[in-house]
Amino acid sequence: MRRGAGAGLLAVGLLAPLVPLLLWAVAGEFRYPALLPTFSGRGLALLGDAAVRSAVGTSVLIASSVAVLATLAGAAAGRALGLYAFRGRRAVQLLLLAPVLVPTLAVTLGIQVFFIRYGLTDTVAGVVLVQLIPTVPYASLVMASSFASFDPDVEDAGRVLGAGPLRRLRHVTLPAVAPGLAVAALFAFLISWSEYILTLLIGGGTVQTLPLLLFASIGSADLAAAAALSLVIAAPPLLLVGLTARFLTGDRAAVVGFGRL
Repeated sequence: MRRGAGAGLLAVGLLAPLVPLLLWAVAGEFRYPALLPTFSGRGLALLGDAAVRSAVGTSVLIASSVAVLATLAGAAAGRALGLYAFRGRRAVQLLLLAPVLVPTLAVTLGIQVFFIRYGLTDTVAGVVLVQLIPTVPYASLVMASSFASFDPDVEDAGRVLGAGPLRRLRHVTLPAVAPGLAVAALFAFLISWSEYILTLLIGGGTVQTLPLLLFASIGSADLAAAAALSLVIAAPPLLLVGLTARFLTGDRAAVVGFGRL
C-alpha cells in the first residue's frame, strides 16, 4: 500500500512540470491573471509539419546510432578498466573523462577544423561522431563498474567446456553485463537526444534535430510551438527510463526509473 502511494507521489512529482507545457501547447492566449488559457490546437497541429517529422526521424537516427557506438566503445574501454590493473590506469580514466571536464563549446571549436577538412560538417555522420565525445566517457564509466563485478573465470570455464569466443560472448559475458549495457546505452541516448551545441556547430543548421527546432521556436517567441516540441522531446526519455527500470528490476510497477520502491 505504502509502496503504491510512494510510486504515485513520485509519478505526480515527475509529471507535474509537464502540465504547464501541455497548457501552453494548446493555448491560443494565456494572459495574466487568467488561470487557464484560451484553447487552440495550433501548437499541437505544428507537430504534424513535415519539418517536425523530419527532425524527429533525424533525432532518433542520431541518438540511436550514438547509443550503439558509445556503448560498444564503452564496453571495450570498461572491460580493460574494470578487469585489469595496469600502469597508467588512472591516467587513462582521466583521459576518458577529459571531454566532459572541458567545456563542450571549447572541445567542439577545437575539433571543428578537422571535421571541415574531412568533409564531416553539415552531415548526420559528423554529428554522430562528434556526439561520441560526451557520451563515450559516461558509457565507459558505467561499463567499468559493470565489469569490475564480473568474474572472468566464468569465461575460462566456458572455454574449458568447449565454447568458442562467440558462444562465450553470447551466453556468458553479455548476460552478465547486460544491465550495464542497458544503462550505458540509455545514458548515451539521452545525452544525444537533448544535445544542442554540438549538433549546431557540426551540423551547421543543415542537420535539423528536435532541440534545434525547439530553440528556434523559443527565439521567435512562439511559446505554443516551443511547448509542443518540449513535450515531444520529453516523451522518449520518460518512456526509455521506465522501460530500462522494468528491464533492470523486473518490477511491473516500475515508475520512470525508480524500480522497486
